Amino acid sequence: MTMISTRDGTELYVKDWGKGRPVVLLHGWPLSADMWDSQAMALAEAGFRVIAYDRRGFGRSQQPWAGYNYDTLTDDLADVMKETGADKDVTLLGFSMGGGEVARYMSRYQGKGVISAGLISSVVPYMLKTSDNPDGTPEKMFADIADGIKKDRAHFFRQTFFPQFFGVGMISHPVSDEVLDMATAVALQGSLKATLDCAKAFGHTDFRGDLASFKVPTLIIHGTEDKTVPIDAAGRAAAKGIKQSRLIEYDGEPHGLNMTASDRLTKDILEFVKAGAVFQKQKAA
Repeated sequence: MTMISTRDGTELYVKDWGKGRPVVLLHGWPLSADMWDSQAMALAEAGFRVIAYDRRGFGRSQQPWAGYNYDTLTDDLADVMKETGADKDVTLLGFSMGGGEVARYMSRYQGKGVISAGLISSVVPYMLKTSDNPDGTPEKMFADIADGIKKDRAHFFRQTFFPQFFGVGMISHPVSDEVLDMATAVALQGSLKATLDCAKAFGHTDFRGDLASFKVPTLIIHGTEDKTVPIDAAGRAAAKGIKQSRLIEYDGEPHGLNMTASDRLTKDILEFVKAGAVFQKQKAA
C-alpha cells in the first residue's frame, strides 16, 4: 500500500501503475480510486503511468475532520503530483466531483505540468440552480441527499442514489445488482463527515470562473440521460466555456458511464491520451 502525506499531514492512499507519461485520475463521490480500474489498467498496458488516489475521507485514505472544500482538495492533488513525481507532461482526468479538482487545479496552480485535461460526467462548471444558472439542480435536491444520508446512509445509497447513478429503473438495468452492492460498500467506507461535506462542496462550488484557466486540449464526456449531474448545466456548459475542448455526448447513458459504457469510455480516453503524447513528441522535435 502506497501512502503519501499532504501538507496538512493527511495520509492519502495512492495507486501507481505502469511506466511512461503520467495520467492522474480523480474519482467521483462517494467512491474511491477503484472506480477507474478498467481505464487505469488499459492506460498502463498502453505504456502510460497511472496515478489514482482515494480522496481524503474516502476509501483507504485518512479521514480528517476538515479539508473537504475544493481549495484544500486541490492542494491534495498538487501534493500527490509532487510526491509521486507525476508533475510534468500530465493528463489530468476527473470524474464527477473529481472534475472540480481538475478545474480548480487549472486556476489555483495555473495548470502547472498539465498538457491535457478531461472532464468525465463532471460537475463543472456549476451544479446549483440559480437565477443565472437556470439549468442547474434545485437546492432541495441537495437537502434531500443530505437528509437521506443522515437518516439511513446504506439504504439511501443502495436503493436511491446508485440506481439513479447507473440508470437502473423498472425496465432498464444496465448494471448488475452486484455492481450496486459493490458501489454501496465502497461509499460506506467514507466517513460521514467527508460524505456530507463533499456533497455540499460539489453541489455549491461555482467553477465558472475557473474555465478560462483551461489552456490545454480538454476532453469532455457526458451522458445525455445523466440524472445525477444533468448535461445541460455540466458537460454542455463546460464545453461552451473551455476554448480547446471537445464534447462527446454518450446518447442515453447515465452518470455512471464508467461502468455502463466502460469499453467506449476506455477507448475514447486512450485515443485522447495517445494524441497528447504524439503532440508532445512533435512539440519537442
